[in-house]
Amino acid sequence: MALDLPPSHPRATGLVDVLDRVLDKGLVIAGDVKVSLAEVELLTIRIRLLVCSLDKAQEIGLDWWRYDRDLSSGGQRSALADHEALRAQIQQLERKVDALIAAPARRRR
Repeated sequence: MALDLPPSHPRATGLVDVLDRVLDKGLVIAGDVKVSLAEVELLTIRIRLLVCSLDKAQEIGLDWWRYDRDLSSGGQRSALADHEALRAQIQQLERKVDALIAAPARRRR
């Protein structure tokens, strides 16, 4: 007794074709969620989702991940290094403020 099962290959090909088309052309999903009470808007959430390939995103000018230091592999710095850099900058600014405050006192003498 032989079973004639429908081949699953056409379905997989269809899914691959759809995925390829979505990534090549792009897909945008947009929506707004508004929460109101007694006709007073309390909260608005705007949701925008773009699904496309990286090549397509770069083609349309969306390449923000290249400059985000948390996402790019070349420019990552730890939070500790950022903290130390800010601390050094604050100390430098404090020295400049102290020098500016001391300058009029020297002129009065």
